[in-house]
Amino acid sequence: MKNAKILLLFMAGFCLMLACEKSEDELLLEDEITQGDMKCGRGDNHNGPGKHGPKTVTLPFRADFLGDYVGMEPSPVCGEDSWTLITNEGGGTGTFLGKFTHHFEFCCDMVTGIYPGNYMKSYFIAANGDSLYVACAGQVNEGRAEDHPEYVTSYFRDPFVILGGTGRFNGATGKGMTDDFNSSLDANSHHHWRGTITLAKGKR
Repeated sequence: MKNAKILLLFMAGFCLMLACEKSEDELLLEDEITQGDMKCGRGDNHNGPGKHGPKTVTLPFRADFLGDYVGMEPSPVCGEDSWTLITNEGGGTGTFLGKFTHHFEFCCDMVTGIYPGNYMKSYFIAANGDSLYVACAGQVNEGRAEDHPEYVTSYFRDPFVILGGTGRFNGATGKGMTDDFNSSLDANSHHHWRGTITLAKGKR
């Protein structure tokens, strides 16, 4: 009887050991997964099959802001005589930007209203200090569109693109249209941008 109990205990322990012990194939698979995670950390850019590539999300983007024309003068960066370097600064509120400031520096042909010339530097600085780089191009039109208020003196409705940034905007892309105008009521430029922005998940 005593020998039977010892045998039963031995068999139970052996079965338990088999149940808990992982096969060589299982260990190799776990090692491969671990090594893969080490090589492909969260947020790294790996797009091959089975890799953990970064996931992105595309969402509506909007920005409403006022600008001050703080500079308007000829500059060597603009080249020809009719081109002027315009600097516009101010701020407003925007999607993922919060309350932001902006800096636009670009060349404009003061005869035709075409912008930018061969130079443009433009970005938003979000409430947390991250920068979002943008660019737009088109033409300033004299007068107003039919749906504009009477006080609009000139306007520009042109495509814009998002060119990345810092922090949460690192690698950001996007596009949309501007709806901007100058007014007889003040010396500001009035900006209303609508479009989409694509961000890496977790950076919103």
